[in-house]
Amino acid sequence: MGKTEFLLKKKFLLRKMRQIIFGSEKLVTTKPITTSDFQSLTTKEDLDRYNQEQAILSERIEKDILDDELRRKMHQDLIDTYDEELENEIDDYARDFRFNGREMSEQEKLDRRTYFHELVRLQRELIKLQDWVVANGERIVVIFEGRDSAGKGGAIKRITQRLNPRVCRVAALPAPTEREQTQWYFQRYVAHLPAAGEIVLFDRSWYNRGGVEHVMGFCTDAQYEEFFQSVPEFERMLVRSGIRLVKYWFSITDDEQHARFMSRIYDPLKQWKLSPMDLQSRRRWEDYTKAKETMFERTHIPEAPWWVVEGNNKKRARLNCIAHLLEQIPYKEIPRDEIELPSRKRDDEYYREPIPDDMYVPPRY
Repeated sequence: MGKTEFLLKKKFLLRKMRQIIFGSEKLVTTKPITTSDFQSLTTKEDLDRYNQEQAILSERIEKDILDDELRRKMHQDLIDTYDEELENEIDDYARDFRFNGREMSEQEKLDRRTYFHELVRLQRELIKLQDWVVANGERIVVIFEGRDSAGKGGAIKRITQRLNPRVCRVAALPAPTEREQTQWYFQRYVAHLPAAGEIVLFDRSWYNRGGVEHVMGFCTDAQYEEFFQSVPEFERMLVRSGIRLVKYWFSITDDEQHARFMSRIYDPLKQWKLSPMDLQSRRRWEDYTKAKETMFERTHIPEAPWWVVEGNNKKRARLNCIAHLLEQIPYKEIPRDEIELPSRKRDDEYYREPIPDDMYVPPRY
């Protein structure tokens, strides 16, 4: 991909994202973006509401921001924010010369535009969910389980990307210590449950016992059976206490997992993702399948059902998961007061001491 083409694509993406979030231009055409493979979920009501919000925001900017230099700096800050998403997507969309430099097809390009449009729209809704959780003292737990390399981490990253980490946090526990192995099995997970006004995303959870621990022989048959006797009631207790519990299983095909593992083997930036347990999961594919089927059979309860996310297409999986999560919770938009930045208080006698040159990080870039 040439530099000019890359800059044009980046410019287009930034313009679309500005349209969606800040309304610096008209949002999109009046009908949703559609392809044979990817359907936008944006409705006419969404467009009308966003256009109204954009008009209000544009009017405020025109009224309040009279300094051209300040507007330029705000614009640059906006670009830096959107660059985060471009960086996240390098794995999926950068031209990769290791694989003969295959470029995106026209279909892939159009799908990508739809993906970004929908992702930012859903992230706007996640911010509303966050505000509702804080305002109402809600407690939400979302469990992410599934095949290795099925896309759990990517979905979690997009959910948390624009949220307050003090409200929405990720619990990704390492292997239990010797002391933890002597505790009640659920004890180390209980410590990470949310307080009022918090959302916790479990990147793997107590279902380790029903999966990797059983398949790899890290627990006894008695412990495995006790887990299935205990977990339905444990989850019912959580729900009765007021916690909203949502459980996702990310599923991919054998061939897709093989391709992703091979990609990780040959990519220095991804090799850290391949643990010895991941390699064993390839060899024991059928054992993990049987463990998953048993887990669904014995823990799919009305109070906390399992939801399966098809993960062969990473981007579709992320959008489907986020959209579904939002549907599970009856959140409402919380009105916000207009924010006025107070004038800086200045002291004419204040003197700012110079910082020694050797304290600065060298400006290599």
